[in-house]
Amino acid sequence: MARPLPRRDRIEPVLDKPRERSDDDLDIGLSEADRTAYGRSAGSRRGSGRDEDGFEDAEFVDLGRDDDRPRGRRARTADRKRQAREQRRQNGFGIFRLFRSTIKWAIILGVWGTIALIGGVAYYASQLPSSTDWSVLPKRPPNIKILANDGSLIANRGDTGGEFVRIDELPPYLPQAVVAIEDRRFYSHFGVDPLGLVRAAYVNARAGTVVQGGSTLTQQLAKNLFLKPERTFKRKLQEAMMAVWLELKYSKSQILEAYLNRVYLGAGAYGVDAASRRYFGKSARDISLKEAAILAALLKAPSRYAPTSDPKAANDRADLVLSAMQEEGFITAAQQKQAASVTVEPQSAGVGGSALYVADWVADLVPDVVGALDQDVVVETTVDSHLQDAAGRAITETLDKSGKKLGVSQGALVAVDGTGAVRAMVGGRDYQKSQFNRAVEAKRQPGSAFKPFVYLTALEFGLVPDTVRVDQPVRIGKWEPKNYEKTYRGPVTLQTALALSINTVAVELANEVGPAGVVATAHRLGIKSDLQPNPSIALGTSEVNLLELTDAYAPFANGGYAVPPYVITAVKSVDGKVLYQRPKSEVVQVIDPTYVGMMNTMLSDTLARGTGRKAAIAGWPAAGKTGTTNDSRDAWFVGYTANLTAGVWLGNDDFKPTKRMTGGSLPAEIWNRFMVEAHQGVAVANLPGDYSFRDTVHYQAENTPPATGELYDGAAEPGGAPQTGALAEPTAPQPGGLVDQADTTGSTHPANEYARYGDPESGAGALPPPEEDPGYRANGYPPIQREPLFGDSQDAGPVPPGSVGEAPDGGLY
Repeated sequence: MARPLPRRDRIEPVLDKPRERSDDDLDIGLSEADRTAYGRSAGSRRGSGRDEDGFEDAEFVDLGRDDDRPRGRRARTADRKRQAREQRRQNGFGIFRLFRSTIKWAIILGVWGTIALIGGVAYYASQLPSSTDWSVLPKRPPNIKILANDGSLIANRGDTGGEFVRIDELPPYLPQAVVAIEDRRFYSHFGVDPLGLVRAAYVNARAGTVVQGGSTLTQQLAKNLFLKPERTFKRKLQEAMMAVWLELKYSKSQILEAYLNRVYLGAGAYGVDAASRRYFGKSARDISLKEAAILAALLKAPSRYAPTSDPKAANDRADLVLSAMQEEGFITAAQQKQAASVTVEPQSAGVGGSALYVADWVADLVPDVVGALDQDVVVETTVDSHLQDAAGRAITETLDKSGKKLGVSQGALVAVDGTGAVRAMVGGRDYQKSQFNRAVEAKRQPGSAFKPFVYLTALEFGLVPDTVRVDQPVRIGKWEPKNYEKTYRGPVTLQTALALSINTVAVELANEVGPAGVVATAHRLGIKSDLQPNPSIALGTSEVNLLELTDAYAPFANGGYAVPPYVITAVKSVDGKVLYQRPKSEVVQVIDPTYVGMMNTMLSDTLARGTGRKAAIAGWPAAGKTGTTNDSRDAWFVGYTANLTAGVWLGNDDFKPTKRMTGGSLPAEIWNRFMVEAHQGVAVANLPGDYSFRDTVHYQAENTPPATGELYDGAAEPGGAPQTGALAEPTAPQPGGLVDQADTTGSTHPANEYARYGDPESGAGALPPPEEDPGYRANGYPPIQREPLFGDSQDAGPVPPGSVGEAPDGGLY
């Protein structure tokens, strides 16, 4: 095979055959490091001259390669051009390579991000409430709509404070105002608004703080319905998932309706109807455009923009809402301008602030008649809106005028008719400051207002209004009850003793008939509280509440019938279905008509000449009793006409003594003011009963200066100051000194322990039974009849009429 010709520009050593080397031979063998490529020695340096062996620079080629490229100067030029083209190609495609690299990494990150998102969604979805809890919208907490007897609204009660209102019942500008200011793309997004999120992020970034949220109305509803109000990524992600679910399951109208009826708008109001009644005194169905804008403005900050706390801020924010409504095309420029020119002032709802005490009481009673509520209900009551307003004003205005002077800060009033229906109730001076209902929840000592039960028991034992007892010092064991003046009138009739609220006589009577008998009488007439059958029961030392005490006086006004108090007449669903209707209750006569007449004669004398003179109603027969406790801590007046029974209590929540206030002062004044207004336009009616006895011996002439008022010592008050003139009653203890009485606690007829009052010879020793005492009738004391008490466990039947005994002159007494 022919050997290739050597190239001109290379030194190509050719070895035909191997030969043995000697030490003197020149080594010209090529190692791998000596091979060259592209016309350049691997170890050469351009322009370096000779190498270390003394050869000129040479370009060697690997004989094992089939390289036919140009060599030499021309080759080098070609190489340089080729390299320049390659460099230009690389520079031209750099941006493309960067873009391609970016796309590659974006895809990689997108894949992993999607995997992470799916994992995160799955994780947080697993922590959502059970699907059974949010497969349907949870029921809104039921509302209790409470109406007066004329159909007017008293108040709404429940967790929301307002009615559920369908969106088609609302004026269209109310939901439009909410959408315009809170979620302008509500009708176009799918529950989550990406543009809104971007906008919120941009605004917050510029502000350097969170000034705008990205939540849609649907997200807010999801949060309110199902989630806790925490600010975490987990909650936001769950909120978004539930918002999408809501959008898939419900229409926009249903979502907006649910939102408007549940959103919190301040002052304890949940939903637009509750807020409308709270701030404007009307239903959300009836609000104006400006009022709708104010409600929408509350969504940003209910406490800051509430019209009750800052009317100017509320109206200014509402103007922004109106501008947003115009921008969205919901209203015209003219409508926006007209509404913005209106300034809205807050107004209260219902028949008055005092009626809220009734509303709370009614709401507490509703479950007792219909069970647990699972729907909105309408409750019809016995409350008279006119009387309720009059009662509230009587308490508030009187205390505002005179309360500070007498050191009294609180009061309560209850009024019931002859059937027991509660017509008015005031539980305190100011509901906004204190929601404690003192008419129902507070128990206080009634003082002498309890004495009518003592005297009724005595009448049922055979005494009569003109029965004489002696007002003088009394001791029962170690207890010595006293009158306030520490003076005594001597012989007085029961009628006078009750009218002047003499303590000693009441204690003696209770001891005669037995404290247990007095307790039985009080319970029979309507007192529900536990009463202690001890000697001091006559002075009202056992605590009661105002409602039960007032109701226990009602039998005197209605002819002797017990009438448990009630306030609810019907409960209905919002569509009119009757859930409860108060049945007609059977009335039970608990006082014989004869005794009703006697008690009315005695108690009317309290207003005519006794401690309750300030309560007298011109032109109307009325009766009642005052009550005051130790240190004037409690002051009462309970009274009645044939039309209405009312009770008033005044005092302090901390039990601090007042400044000598008595039941015959402010309580009697409040009672009079209320009753005068309550009886305007009502036909005059006499009290039941025809007993017309008048104490001709001890009756105080009308032109005689009356007693100074109701004061007390011990647990209750006596009557007025000692009398003067020809008919003046004794003011010093009568002959015989201190009269010791045996403690007859538990006895029902302790007549055998009876002193011959006024007998100088009697002393305080052992005495014969009254029926064996020859001076008994001579001293004017008729025999005590031992008839069974109403409701007594021994005989629950009534006392037969006419069985009260026979007077010395043959007539009934």
